[in-house]
Amino acid sequence: MRVDLLCSGSKGNSCLVTSGDARLLIDCGSTKRYLTQALAQVDVRVEDLLAVLITHSHSDHISQLKLVKDVPLFSCCELKEGVRKHRIMPGDWFILGPFRITVIALSHDAPGGCVGYKIDDGTSTLVYVTDTGFVPNAARDVLAGADAYVFESNHDVEKLMATNRPMYLKQRILSASGHLNNADSAHCLSEIVTGKTKEVILAHLSDEANTPDLALEAFHEGFASQGLNDSGIRVQCGQQKVITSTEEF
Repeated sequence: MRVDLLCSGSKGNSCLVTSGDARLLIDCGSTKRYLTQALAQVDVRVEDLLAVLITHSHSDHISQLKLVKDVPLFSCCELKEGVRKHRIMPGDWFILGPFRITVIALSHDAPGGCVGYKIDDGTSTLVYVTDTGFVPNAARDVLAGADAYVFESNHDVEKLMATNRPMYLKQRILSASGHLNNADSAHCLSEIVTGKTKEVILAHLSDEANTPDLALEAFHEGFASQGLNDSGIRVQCGQQKVITSTEEF
């Protein structure tokens, strides 16, 4: 399996998952121009996609539904009027081509709910978790031991509080239905990553309230505080308009 995180952040989110000739897209945010160019950059056309998996209904994750309207869509939430989709629910699992996909309940203030995905192609496993205020304990056994993670590390708390954002917005981000901060992300990953894990992409970093250096520092400190060695894991930070790719895993 291989992951190409096409874009990640408050202005757009989309992730391509490839196994052999089978390709899944998780979310379809960003602009039409950028998303089309990003897919072309990894030599994929929209018609090549097996399906699109939607995490939730916020616009930075579904703004290009029209672009992928002819591709099978899977979503736990209602989408724009006229968009046909397959309804999925947390706890469900289903098969698409070589992929066994498990739907994971998350905690985010999106109408209709928010989910993550565990994707297994029979050889390797990816966990995709973004846009959640916390990771439910009930989900951690399901998430543990994947080969690769795309995992939210949205903000540094001190940096967030120093921004000029209104207090209600800061409180929303910090809440149990907001976004994972760097330290909580690192702590959760330290509990679910195993010796099998090869790749971690820290995702949905805030432009204003985070930096890649802060997210990476928190990741390494989180593992060190648990007495864990993370030297065998390739760790990267997703970016808003730069593709972040894993090795084959």
